[in-house]
Amino acid sequence: MDITNIKPNTKAFLHTKQGDFEAIILESPANEIILIKLESGYNIGIREEDILNIKLTKEKKSKEQKVEVDNLKNIKIQNDLKNIALVVTGGTISSKLDYKTGGVKWITNPNELLKFYPELLEIANISKIEVPFMKASENMDSKDWEKLSEVVFRLLNDSTILGVIVTHGTDFLHYSAAALSFSLKNLNKPVVLTYSQRSSDRASSDARLNLICAARAAISDIAEVMLVGHANENDEFCYALKGTKVRKMHSSRRDTFKPINTIPIAKVFPDKLEILNSYNKRDDKRKIDFKGKFSDKVALVKFYPGQSPEILEYYLKNKYKGIIIEMSGLGHVITEGKNNWIPKLKKVIKSGLIVCAAPQTIYGRLDPYVYSAGRELEKTGVIYLEDMLSETAFVKLSWVLENKKLKTKMQIKDAMLKNFAGEFNDSLRND
Repeated sequence: MDITNIKPNTKAFLHTKQGDFEAIILESPANEIILIKLESGYNIGIREEDILNIKLTKEKKSKEQKVEVDNLKNIKIQNDLKNIALVVTGGTISSKLDYKTGGVKWITNPNELLKFYPELLEIANISKIEVPFMKASENMDSKDWEKLSEVVFRLLNDSTILGVIVTHGTDFLHYSAAALSFSLKNLNKPVVLTYSQRSSDRASSDARLNLICAARAAISDIAEVMLVGHANENDEFCYALKGTKVRKMHSSRRDTFKPINTIPIAKVFPDKLEILNSYNKRDDKRKIDFKGKFSDKVALVKFYPGQSPEILEYYLKNKYKGIIIEMSGLGHVITEGKNNWIPKLKKVIKSGLIVCAAPQTIYGRLDPYVYSAGRELEKTGVIYLEDMLSETAFVKLSWVLENKKLKTKMQIKDAMLKNFAGEFNDSLRND
């Protein structure tokens, strides 16, 4: 059989000089190299001249029903599996290697993602796919959070769908996880964000395990906005992490996302879950409290030694509504000398700017009462956000300030200090 005539995504058994492989034939970069995906999820290239024999593998027949969704015409639906939805937004997980340029490019059809990882369809049916936008996460803003929230909210209200997976770029994934956590209060079903550090067609891609575990979490009883990804560098299991208590901690590792000031909700294996922490239980009939608007007039500023407080004037002049300042571990900025922040903080807060403090130490909790400097800073009207992550605080302030019912500074302060989506902990464990 001439292998060059076999269509991509065809299952086959290959007898080669290097050994025998049961695999899926992929689109190959050149005629002399045949690219295949192994059962393990890894891709390898084999020279055409090294293939001694090839036999097409028949797929197992399953109970099917017609799916009337344009972008799912070729996806099989099994009646004995639960239905979930897939929301594709871009990022490395939605890209593939461009063999001509050596770089990566967006997939042109979300079905390609399922072709790379057909094992996903053995756990759940992908009955709907939505593509609200295709962007690298650094190009997203508050309007994208609004659009994403609306799409997920609509899918959660579909009685035929038991959970939603959102694929997303890694760099600012924790911002979107926080945005969905606040906009979808009183959640009824799982909302699972996942990612990959390497494009889906690469041999070393982490997308396979992440997607399979995301599907397992999406059909579970955990009605939370959670981020699911590698628990370590190996392809063993994933963690399900709370959307408001997670952060990207490494530029390239598979297990880049870590729980901050908490423990994971669950260990997620391809075939099971192990619950580790308390969670909101699924109730498909529960009505979601949806508030999906975010302000674009919020800033996140990191304090550094010697920094002038004049930066606050910039945000006041440009009509920003609020600002999160990453202060020192307990919550300090300069309170002495020519760059004393106290007078300027008093001025901008009196002028209407909402100023909140978050710890730049990541782990631990703010406490303005340990030293006199902290007590003086709190008197200016700064809102101390305890153990909330600065990124989560930034998203939360954006969400709170767009809530039209909150008109006074006290109402906004009360809302910032209210625990809406597990963004605060009553106490912190040493581990």
